[in-house]
Amino acid sequence: MHTIAHRWPTLIALALAALTFLDGRPAPEFLAGVLAAMPLFYLLFGVFRGELRRPGALAGQLAGLVCFAAVALSAACLNGTLALLVLAAGWLGHAVWDAVHYARARVVPRQWSEWCGVFDACGALALLLAAGTVTG
Repeated sequence: MHTIAHRWPTLIALALAALTFLDGRPAPEFLAGVLAAMPLFYLLFGVFRGELRRPGALAGQLAGLVCFAAVALSAACLNGTLALLVLAAGWLGHAVWDAVHYARARVVPRQWSEWCGVFDACGALALLLAAGTVTG
């Protein structure tokens, strides 16, 4: 029970992912917008926590913002399966981004990067399922 209590960010992420993706019909436009907006939270956390003052921290966060926005914009310009696959790659990339932040314990609280990483991985899986590339 002690371990489960310490994994509350994961439990919240799984519950939110179930509510968001369980119907099996992801809304690509909405999910592209979420992908583009997610890095903004990292910038806000970084500002409020004073983490962006370290050398390279702001540049790294801005690079992430540009990359995820570019993937989101690319997906928004596509249709069908290809749009879902591009979005899945973006969401999986953001899960990796979260894992790096979790491991380094910088910019955002570890609980944030944990729940966001789990939610993003679930989102990527849901997008792959919707694209028909993964069979359940």
